[in-house]
Amino acid sequence: MRLGADRARVRVPATSANLGPGFDALGLALALHDDVEVRALGSAEVVVDVVGEGEQEVPSGEDHLVVRALRHALDHVGAPQTGLHLTCRNRIPHGRGLGSSAGAVVAGLLAARALVAEPESLDDDVVLALATALEGHPDNAAPALLGGATVAWCDDAAAGGAVRAARLPVDASIAPVVVVPGTRLATSHARGVLPATVPHADAAYQAGRAALLVEALGRRPDLLLPATEDRLHQGYRRPVMRESMALVDALRARDVPAVVSGAGPTVLVLARSAAGPETPAATDADAALAAVFGGSMGGWRIVRLAIDTDGATWQRLP
Repeated sequence: MRLGADRARVRVPATSANLGPGFDALGLALALHDDVEVRALGSAEVVVDVVGEGEQEVPSGEDHLVVRALRHALDHVGAPQTGLHLTCRNRIPHGRGLGSSAGAVVAGLLAARALVAEPESLDDDVVLALATALEGHPDNAAPALLGGATVAWCDDAAAGGAVRAARLPVDASIAPVVVVPGTRLATSHARGVLPATVPHADAAYQAGRAALLVEALGRRPDLLLPATEDRLHQGYRRPVMRESMALVDALRARDVPAVVSGAGPTVLVLARSAAGPETPAATDADAALAAVFGGSMGGWRIVRLAIDTDGATWQRLP
């Protein structure tokens, strides 16, 4: 396959995975975005300019995650490799459980879609499968790609089955709030403390809560507090994110549906606002957050975010 364009722009949202009981399956896209501009070069040179999150920290050449994902997609469809100049304007915090790596992967894959002559060869199903292969699980990639709330699953993953995802309805009153710490936590570290097996009673409990969460998100936000209870991962991760879990405990004790965002250490609050999901405003969690912090944030940031309903977008540039 040949290339059909030499310049493109991609925008990809932050995401929060798990949402409590939906471990490695449920996710939510948030209106905080990374923007990537890609230019194909006639030479073999690769240059990555990063502004914002990760500036002077992430690789600036072939090892950059967007570049790796883009090259993976070009190889997948048999398109020629090319030199690249990337400009990344990053707003998604790194190492905070807000899907920065999945966002970079999806951005690279969609940049490849924009560059190839037949973008349909990298449709959403293909992109989700490629992203999952690079990420290891689809819970962040699915909402980053599709927007809104999603559930993702694999058909007989042991046999190399297809990766699939579906959009879920979200009640208009739900207004996410993320509480972002100043410290980072590697996903590999957070996953490393999880046990190989869990008690059957906990697995059964988790299945019920995950099912309830789908109902709470779509039609019964008044049930979000019990629907976000978790026995599968957050408790096991307490030793590596004690401050985050203490915050979750303090908010839930005040009837606020708070969970660890993805692998942490950010805390996600599924608050409610009469203003609706497109316009973040005062929420029913504000008083509890003020009471917990008592005017001293200690390096944490409270950020109200709309739900991103579009997912990642791409366009060719002249």
